[in-house]
Amino acid sequence: MSTQKEFDLLALGELLLRLSPPNNERIVRGDSLQKQAGGAELNVVSGVSLLGLRTGIISKLPDNDLGTYIKNRIRFCGVSDDYLVYDGSRDARLGVYYYENGAHPRKPRIVYDRMHTSINKISTDDYDDNLYRSTRCFHTSGITLALSEQTYKTSVAMIKKFKENGTIISFDVNFRSNLWETAEAKAKIEEILPYVDIFFCSEDTARLTFGKEGTIEEIMRSFTEEYPISIVASTQRTVHTPKVHSFNSVIYSAKEDKFYQEKPYENIDVVDRIGSGDAYISGVLYGLLTHPGDYQKMLEYGNATSSIKNTIPGDLPSSDLAEIENIIKGHKATGKQLEMDR
Repeated sequence: MSTQKEFDLLALGELLLRLSPPNNERIVRGDSLQKQAGGAELNVVSGVSLLGLRTGIISKLPDNDLGTYIKNRIRFCGVSDDYLVYDGSRDARLGVYYYENGAHPRKPRIVYDRMHTSINKISTDDYDDNLYRSTRCFHTSGITLALSEQTYKTSVAMIKKFKENGTIISFDVNFRSNLWETAEAKAKIEEILPYVDIFFCSEDTARLTFGKEGTIEEIMRSFTEEYPISIVASTQRTVHTPKVHSFNSVIYSAKEDKFYQEKPYENIDVVDRIGSGDAYISGVLYGLLTHPGDYQKMLEYGNATSSIKNTIPGDLPSSDLAEIENIIKGHKATGKQLEMDR
């Protein structure tokens, strides 16, 4: 960890309550729901924290028992709540989403209830300027930009202030069609791309949202030609059934003009895919912050953290560095492996 910064990674994003019917029960039929904490940016900083770095989340929560529950889950993952602010108004509200597991041929389903939540009141006025000098890396996503005009303005202002202080800017497109149209997403994301250092965008999103054409390599390189982006990372998921996936990714370094890949993780036994894309980002950012310039190691951490998150229920990751390094070692091995870690 740098001796000059309090944090290795801070992220701005909405914190959510996830409610899910147990097992493979349906939302329309089941009578009980399991509660968990989630949120794209929280998933990222939680993963990096579990791997051993100092992280924190920037967000706004209702000042009530639900906000306390989320704060406690944040602390459980070793993430700092120093930059949480609280909404004490009568209409303070925490976003909720309901997630239903899928089983072939039935796909997973999500119902969102996240309008007019407290995060939409967040402002740069909630923080002093020390925030922007406190971290090596800042991360946010298109979800946060899309929530409201207020979260968009706050996100852009924070990106610019962090950039002015020499912070690495990480951005995940994370396009959600229920939040905004592709044309709006493209226009608003392109406004912040001149400030982004590491850019996460899948091939499908690049084609549908940004109108990109050509091979994945041509698409990834084009972002660095159009903007001063240093690194582009693109995930590649093959869904065989809701419970069986294969996963891989590509990382492109503009400085070396080089692409990095490895063999895919095949036939992953999927318990819960929610948060696996965020887990990928946490692995890549951990690699970036601990092994700068080693793009192959970034890729390996990202692929391993994403693949293992698919096997864990809930949004949040739960893997430490020793487990991830064992997963990477096993993935590279060619001989017979032990069935159980003892």
